[in-house]
Amino acid sequence: MTYLAGFSRRIAEALGSVGVPSPEIGVQVVGSSSYGAVSDLAVAAVAAASAAAGSLNVDLGEPVHQIVVDRPLVDQWCVRGYEPDGWTVPAVWDEFARDYRTVDGWIRFHTNAPHHRAAALAVLGHPPTSGSAARRIADWSAEELEAAVYQAGGCAVELRTAGQWRKHRQGRAVAAEPIVGWEYDELPALAWRPTRSARPLGGLKVLDLTRVIAGPVATRFLAGLGADVLRIDPPSWSDGALEVDMTLGKRCAGLDLHTQVDREVFSGLVGEADVLVHGYRADALDKLGFGRSTLTSLNPRLTTVGLNAFGWTGPWRNRRGFDSLVQRSSGLAEVVDGHVVPMPYQILDHATGYLTAAATIQALRARLAGVGVRSARLSLARQAQLLLDANVTSSTVDRAVETFSTSIDGQLSESSHLGRVRRYRPPVEIAGSPMAWNVPAAGVRSAEPMFSSGY
Repeated sequence: MTYLAGFSRRIAEALGSVGVPSPEIGVQVVGSSSYGAVSDLAVAAVAAASAAAGSLNVDLGEPVHQIVVDRPLVDQWCVRGYEPDGWTVPAVWDEFARDYRTVDGWIRFHTNAPHHRAAALAVLGHPPTSGSAARRIADWSAEELEAAVYQAGGCAVELRTAGQWRKHRQGRAVAAEPIVGWEYDELPALAWRPTRSARPLGGLKVLDLTRVIAGPVATRFLAGLGADVLRIDPPSWSDGALEVDMTLGKRCAGLDLHTQVDREVFSGLVGEADVLVHGYRADALDKLGFGRSTLTSLNPRLTTVGLNAFGWTGPWRNRRGFDSLVQRSSGLAEVVDGHVVPMPYQILDHATGYLTAAATIQALRARLAGVGVRSARLSLARQAQLLLDANVTSSTVDRAVETFSTSIDGQLSESSHLGRVRRYRPPVEIAGSPMAWNVPAAGVRSAEPMFSSGY
């Protein structure tokens, strides 16, 4: 059974609701996958972002482009877009980032960020190992520990069933949200103009305030089409083992928005940008003093595209979250043979990332057509709802070990800050607009906080 057509239709409706028609562009999907609906959602999201790029070319008077989406490569990029050449990829997960039994169920800790780890372990009395943490967690109820860790500034969620999530206040709120929420305003004309070239987003200045994984996937896609992406990270943040994937195509700088000097630098960058893409919670930019009114005063023509974990309405709209947590809170991850089994890869991150790229390009098309799109909003939880609506959970997905039908031969060789890598081919081919990245992967805070002089 394929879910691709249904996912594609709903995504197209969400993107089309911005108010600009999209031309008919042929999208061919090649290859196969054992991951069923999970792969279907990822493919639908990649196809949507690619079709949006193709539509931008058509708007410029270019012929309708053929798009070919390689399903095995989509799966591969949702796991890792490269192979290390002579070095070993660091571990992705922190020791304490795992599922634990509680007195009445299960709970998932997310401790990859040092401050999240410190907060969660403080609640438990600073256990030295994950084993000792497990013994202490076994005496807690999942709901009480979830609340305690969150209040302490950490990240943990109770494992819920899909039925429980549908009845939960946040689950009901997310189900009522659109896949893409558009906000409109009277805006000055967009300063950026596309040109007829193989790089349809050439010259577009994208200010990137995103971190693992969904947001960086979005801005990586935009960079692959020529956008000038400047990523900004705070002093202590690291994407860890994922940096080689998540920084591809971008200049990566650091600013501390709690200091006046860096706030002034950031304000100047906002003034230059055409688009700001962020992964902050609903209230986070406001708390930093860069809410909607401030951003508008700094740059009246700016379009903002935001994504978060648990949605933009409901009691959890300001809650910290990641793909692994949303999978467990929403019921996508399930207990199978006494173990919590998630989806084969972090599908919510990757699907939301590609849809964020699609929404960004659709917003640009709307702006160029005179539609005043002020912002677009997406969330991981809303993509989870697409799977839940199709009655897809981890137990319905084939658990067979996947061997991706991609060849090591012909891969691009690239130098990164961790060592040489062999990068897989992009998962999509857009005739006339080949996906390519001008900037190799680099560590966060490795560049000065300024846009490139041009590609």
